[in-house]
Amino acid sequence: MVRVPAAALRVLNPIRKAPRALARRYRSRQAPATIALVSQPHPWTRAVGLVAVVLLGAWLGLLVVGNVRVPVGPMNTTMTLRPSAIGGTKINISPLGALQLDSHIAPVRLDVNVDQLDPDRAQALVDHPERLSGLQDEVTEDVGRGTLDLAVRSCVAVVAGATALGLVVYRRPRRALAAGGLALALLAASGGTAYATWRPDSVLEPKFSGLLTSAPSLVGNARSIVTEFDVYQKELARLVTNVTKLYDATSTLPAYAPDPSTIRVLHVSDIHLNPASWKIIASLVEQYKVDVIVDSGDTMDHGTAAENGFLDPIEDLGAPYVWVRGNHDSVITQRYLEGLKNVHVLDDGRATTIKGLRFAGIGDPQYTPDRSKSIGAEQSQELAGARLATALRDQRAAGTPVDVAIAHEPSAAREVDGEVPLALAGHIHHDEMEVMKYGTRLRVEGSTGGSGLRAIEGKHPDPIEASILYFDRDTRRLQAWDEIELGGLGLTTAEVSRHLPEENQPGAAPSPSTSDPSGTGTPTPSGSGAPTPSATPSP
Repeated sequence: MVRVPAAALRVLNPIRKAPRALARRYRSRQAPATIALVSQPHPWTRAVGLVAVVLLGAWLGLLVVGNVRVPVGPMNTTMTLRPSAIGGTKINISPLGALQLDSHIAPVRLDVNVDQLDPDRAQALVDHPERLSGLQDEVTEDVGRGTLDLAVRSCVAVVAGATALGLVVYRRPRRALAAGGLALALLAASGGTAYATWRPDSVLEPKFSGLLTSAPSLVGNARSIVTEFDVYQKELARLVTNVTKLYDATSTLPAYAPDPSTIRVLHVSDIHLNPASWKIIASLVEQYKVDVIVDSGDTMDHGTAAENGFLDPIEDLGAPYVWVRGNHDSVITQRYLEGLKNVHVLDDGRATTIKGLRFAGIGDPQYTPDRSKSIGAEQSQELAGARLATALRDQRAAGTPVDVAIAHEPSAAREVDGEVPLALAGHIHHDEMEVMKYGTRLRVEGSTGGSGLRAIEGKHPDPIEASILYFDRDTRRLQAWDEIELGGLGLTTAEVSRHLPEENQPGAAPSPSTSDPSGTGTPTPSGSGAPTPSATPSP
């Protein structure tokens, strides 16, 4: 072993320890700078990050809990605040479209969704007509109360959302509370800006979207609404309560009680986007124990995809729904209906058997919303009817004869004369009945929608019309029919008249081609042993 003198060790030890001392010294100088770089970002970066957290948290809070359901008069509405670059108010009226009002300038927009008519509150207006005079004040109070509730709920939603997201991002209660406070300050500033820029006269200059752009008659002249508001107030109240009265009218209609084996078919047509029709049809299905519903077209008004949601109640009407396309129904409408359960779409002579009756139909070859006569229209209808007649002959040759043929226009339905016992049509918005030259009975239905949006254009409103057709299950022939007529907008009458074909009258000849030359059918006289016609006004 080599022994190192102590003097040498005293010289070598500082040299040996120098690298470690230098390293410690370097780390002591560099570490604070590095830590400061990581934990002390630029103030502007911190501010931008905090604002981003606040805005995102506030938006999530509004999205989750920032809406209120508010009853406004007899209507149920949903009010919501949404972030927006220009502010304003948007009123959604499904399925017709929306109205946009430049009501204020602020980074928040007020959305109002008109959900549905509450039948109980509407019925209360019917039962207590003295309340109609105070309807305007009631609506004003409802809107004010809903707006206050929305403001409180939105404050809570914004502060809670920003605070919760701040706690998740920063994990420091102080920073999270700062985020919540900043959110509240931003909302207060937005509310102050909206109040300062509020324009109550914005209702005079609405911007329409969707189907409302094609129905200005629903809105009327803004200036006349202001100058004659008392008149419009009374008309609005009457329109609101009219739907409920129609529901009441259908619930009191007399029901025919024929042999249990009778097949009952409800014939409707030309609904034209009238939402009241679905409630009326459902009431008739229940009252008359309807087996099949036949719709001879023009269920829509423009045939756009925006209208498709209007068709959804068909699935819940309580009976199979047989439909043919009208000239206001598009291929888009037809495809949507084909996807609904319990709906049978007939086109190009397609046939189907439902509840013991065999139906065949063809869609209208025209697609002409707001239609005016054009050259060639009649010829195309005749060609469509000829294709349907050919399909009927093919069905008979195959041993599956058709009992009821369906077309939208009567001119197309007349082409099947002699090929089928009964043909159904619509289009002309009033009912007709005739027995054609070769024995086929043609039944044309009126408008079950009361002509839809056009009901308010004329001097007198169109009635709502439908028919109940009674078929013998063994012979599958028409035995009787009820014509149902409800008063249109502003009217509350309901009338049902019972009719029998001449050949079914006691002592009459059985051939439809040699009796009832006028084709109108005859109301059954009282005391003849057959069902009697009836007329029932609503309460």
